[in-house]
Amino acid sequence: MTSNYSKKLKIHRILSILILALGFMVLIYGIIVEDEPTLVALLLIVSGTVWYIITRSKIKSLNG
Repeated sequence: MTSNYSKKLKIHRILSILILALGFMVLIYGIIVEDEPTLVALLLIVSGTVWYIITRSKIKSLNG
């Protein structure tokens, strides 16, 4: 069971990094094109960061 759980956590880590990167891309696009950051970009960055921190703490607790 722990190896399946470990695989899920690795997938969660990758997805959280992708959400974080998407947030930065939307933020840069909003600044370049519209001259102001958007709320969607900031929400993506915050949610991706929180998701990554939670997943990282679960991985650390799984490893001991």
